[in-house]
Amino acid sequence: MPKVSVIVPVYNVSKYLEKCLISLVNQTLLDIEIVVVNDGSKDDSDKIISKYEKEYPNKIKSYKKENGGLSDARNYGIKHANGEYIGFVDGDDFVDIRMFKEMYDEAIKKSYDIVVCDLFYVYDYDCIPHDSAIKKETTDIKSVMLNIYPTAWNKIYKREFLNSHDLLFKKNVWYEDVEFIYRVLPYVKSIGCVKKPFYQYVQRSGAISKTYDERLYNYIDNWNGLVTYYKENNLYNKFYFELEYCYIRYIYGTFLKQAMNFENPKDFKKALNTAYSEVKKHFPKYRKNKLFYKSFKGLFFILFNKSLIYLGYLVRRLVK
Repeated sequence: MPKVSVIVPVYNVSKYLEKCLISLVNQTLLDIEIVVVNDGSKDDSDKIISKYEKEYPNKIKSYKKENGGLSDARNYGIKHANGEYIGFVDGDDFVDIRMFKEMYDEAIKKSYDIVVCDLFYVYDYDCIPHDSAIKKETTDIKSVMLNIYPTAWNKIYKREFLNSHDLLFKKNVWYEDVEFIYRVLPYVKSIGCVKKPFYQYVQRSGAISKTYDERLYNYIDNWNGLVTYYKENNLYNKFYFELEYCYIRYIYGTFLKQAMNFENPKDFKKALNTAYSEVKKHFPKYRKNKLFYKSFKGLFFILFNKSLIYLGYLVRRLVK
């Protein structure tokens, strides 16, 4: 059994893929399995994958499938992974060659369900370190829920843990990482931490995080789905206050922050009204939640005002 299986979903990222694979085949962790899933790429990605599979047959396992999206490719990889732990690296990113050895070494110290590392935002001419918000090993999962950097790829997961709870990515949506992390966390018993920026998150214009259209509403769909999931799996009461806080944080915070990029004021007003109505439907009394009074960010949500937010949007458009 490999110590770590790294799942690499690939879709039309030939410009970046070689750098990604070089960073993986040169990992200081020798007992590693690299599961590359070509999700119907139309560019030269398959040629690059074939080249590295031939050069590193003991490390790389490649698969081809019809295009089904990032989540579908990751789920396909999970089903074909054999490692004790599973990690994810997107085909347009790359990692420090020490990443998986140091994270695995940390993982086996106390058989953590998850181990987290920090990251770099990689721009054309600069790299900016970013914190995972996990400072040390912890079993306080409720606190983790309030602060964690919610991506799949700066973490490794015990495969047995994922399989035992049937934890896969939600398909046919954008912003699937947040949805995945908040379905995973309620089952986690312990999290380990390596305070090094191992993951290199490449910032490119065509990425999901840089796209502003109707798919932005997947944020709301995903969080409404999480509310339902928590209720159906007897998690709602146990994590009610954390779920409520995170729902507000992502709908009034992340969703509306992204919606600020809409050029048409009608589009932003629609997003604002939708966010307000969904919060009112699911958590109308959220201002009674004590978690909001513990930080300046929380106080912002307590003082949330539709008219002021819309005015802020208009001012921003004028400045631009």
